[in-house]
Amino acid sequence: QVQLVESGGGLVQPGGSLRLSCAASGNIFSVNAMDWYRQAPGKQRELVAVITSGGSTNYADSVKGRFTISRDNAKNTVYLQMNSLKPEDTAVYYCHAVIRAVGGFGARDYWGQGTQVTVSS
Repeated sequence: QVQLVESGGGLVQPGGSLRLSCAASGNIFSVNAMDWYRQAPGKQRELVAVITSGGSTNYADSVKGRFTISRDNAKNTVYLQMNSLKPEDTAVYYCHAVIRAVGGFGARDYWGQGTQVTVSS
């Protein structure tokens, strides 16, 4: 059984920083792309940042220059460093990964449980 477990959310003032972590565990054969999505109240879930297994990254325009995605392949963990946070960054942040399990037929999508990030004074 493969699962993603997130940590690092919380309440922060505008201009502050937070670091989210997401660790994949279980019977993992390989991890492909890992990414972060977010969903604010009343809005659709949106892609925030993605990182491939080779380390290539891409970001939503709204977070470019403020957020940095990285990963530790040895730990099957992805991080999201969030700086210069704004109230509009308030959302539930979800980790997503494309993972092939041991004995599985191809890779499939896995999601974390979500972690709340609130930016408010």
